[in-house]
Amino acid sequence: MEKSLTTLEKTRNIGIMAHIDAGKTTTTERILFYTGVTYKMGEVHDGTAVMDWMPQEQERGITITSAATTCSWRDHKINIIDTPGHVDFTIEVERSLRVLDGAVTLFDAVAGVEPQSETVWRQADKYSVPRVAFINKMDRVGADFFMSVKSMIERLDARPVPIQIPVGREDGFRGTVDLVRMKACLYDDDSLGAKFVESDIPEDILPQAVEYRDKMLESLADFDETIMEKYLSGEEIERELIMSALRKGTIDLKITPVLCGAAFKNKGVQQLLDTVIDYLPCPTDIPPVKGKDPKTGEEVVRKASDSEPFSALAFKIMTDPFVGQLSFLRVYSGVLSAGSYVYNPAKGVKERVGRLLKMHANKREELDSVHAGDIVAAVGIKSTLTGETLCDENAQIILETIEFPEPVISVAIEPKTKTDQEKLFVSLGKLTHEDPSFKVSYNEETGQTIISGMGELHLEIIVDRLLREFKVGANVGKPQVAYRETIRKPVKAEGKYIRQSGGRGQYGHVNINIEPMEPGNNFEFVNKIVGGSIPKEYISAVEKGVKEALEDGVLAGYPVVDIRVTLLDGSYHEVDSSEMAFKIAASMAFKDGAKKAKPVLLEPIMAIEVVTPEEYLGDVMGDLNSRRGKVRTIEQRAKVQVISAQVPLSAMFGYATDLRSKSQGRATYTMQFSHYDEVPKNISENIIAKVKGE
Repeated sequence: MEKSLTTLEKTRNIGIMAHIDAGKTTTTERILFYTGVTYKMGEVHDGTAVMDWMPQEQERGITITSAATTCSWRDHKINIIDTPGHVDFTIEVERSLRVLDGAVTLFDAVAGVEPQSETVWRQADKYSVPRVAFINKMDRVGADFFMSVKSMIERLDARPVPIQIPVGREDGFRGTVDLVRMKACLYDDDSLGAKFVESDIPEDILPQAVEYRDKMLESLADFDETIMEKYLSGEEIERELIMSALRKGTIDLKITPVLCGAAFKNKGVQQLLDTVIDYLPCPTDIPPVKGKDPKTGEEVVRKASDSEPFSALAFKIMTDPFVGQLSFLRVYSGVLSAGSYVYNPAKGVKERVGRLLKMHANKREELDSVHAGDIVAAVGIKSTLTGETLCDENAQIILETIEFPEPVISVAIEPKTKTDQEKLFVSLGKLTHEDPSFKVSYNEETGQTIISGMGELHLEIIVDRLLREFKVGANVGKPQVAYRETIRKPVKAEGKYIRQSGGRGQYGHVNINIEPMEPGNNFEFVNKIVGGSIPKEYISAVEKGVKEALEDGVLAGYPVVDIRVTLLDGSYHEVDSSEMAFKIAASMAFKDGAKKAKPVLLEPIMAIEVVTPEEYLGDVMGDLNSRRGKVRTIEQRAKVQVISAQVPLSAMFGYATDLRSKSQGRATYTMQFSHYDEVPKNISENIIAKVKGE
């Protein structure tokens, strides 16, 4: 059954993204209420919000996993993904942005653009996601719509175009002025803001409304010639023309329409829904998805149409207590029926799709089939991981995958009893399947299982889920920093592995050059063998040997990064040479060379932003300096001071408690990974001695 174009045109796949506490989940709850999906509004601070369905989310009042839900408004279908704003869960934002067509970015009207808002904005830029902005919490003391818009220009380098301005502010916030229709929309407080009346613009803000409508038209005239001509000649510009220019400008990433409201008080949410329909793209508005043909490596394109071969991206894997593993799919082209088979080209396996579900947070509805443009959960898919493509076996395509950051913090975890050991093993497997930014490794020397993640909160929630959801008894160690090693000078090294012990021997011999690379490049292997001094079939064994040696650095056994290894020369034996011999020779050469190449220890440096009342500024600064922090900027924002600094992660454990006591609970901070930097010599020596047990 061909899904008509009108159905695709009436689909919106959007995400709601922002800094923690800007009101994302509350806004989504209101959207679900107005679109008739829920009958009672959930409140985050009551722990009843529909989108926050994990016990950990309801307790902490934050969103961890991006729950997908579907609702309808004005005869359109809207698939919403609610994404977390806490920096430890940036990966959730990244993976949802990869499959969205548009986004609503929320800003807190008091704080304007905050650090995590910058992170998600950059992520949305990376995936070219058109967005509209909603300045939320206009009813709070200190709310300032125009300051928030200005902070979007200054901190995000965005082109915000207000299409509304507020009527009143703080507890006097009564509604908004629609600059496209030049009408005021005033809310009725008795109905909790659910009802509103349209009226003429109040006299006192009419001049401001005219000024901002003019600014909006000027922004549109920059890229729309018809509007420019009419604007310059002073002609009346039709509403349809303005709306079509706003839509085009938004989809082409030239502008970001800005609205305002107070979602908690139900003000502005209906207008936000209208804006999603009017200005955010449908699946056919965005360019066709590109991928590679796994057989030829050539580029392949899939249009958003049911008549194209089936292609979809698995963007999230979750374990559901009732149906088992759920794979969330974004369908880019074609049709998929429940009970049919799909092909995973990365693994070369066929998967049977048992059931297809349309999700509403954690309630579900069964579907017979899904079409291009849909976001859906599938049951029965076993071996497909996050970021992998599913397609028609006869028309294979591999879509661009999702990039996952490396973890920066680790803890050791040990099962309490023998029975817990098996449970722990199975549970960790399920969790790594669900969350690619969570890694598990096994330390051979200590016999410990090490779990690694994006921050203290990330690991805290993982441990909580192990104890609660998977009922595993486990002891958890103190957090450990994920140090790295690198080298500072280039060296040449030789590795020779010769074994003669009756019968066939072993022979491998390599000459390599090891040199440092720019930070962030991880590892590069260059083969410069000419004339066959090492046969082709052994080259990959040399690379493998080096890669294995990189896992265990020469200083303290930490992974080695930012290194280029060039294979220059070597020799082989007709009979005795083998892959294993060359692997061992390469590993020996690297270890030997790395010791002479001025090895150094690297540590993760975090970008931290502290918001503190003026009177605690000195104490907070002194504390940051004592943690080896480098203060970058201090700026005044409303009645608080905002400190931006870079601090080593190793010095940040327990910071939340210390900051609370230094500021009587009034200062807050956010922290995210910035880069790796060299550890000072005296500290480095202590770390190495500790690792070696000296």
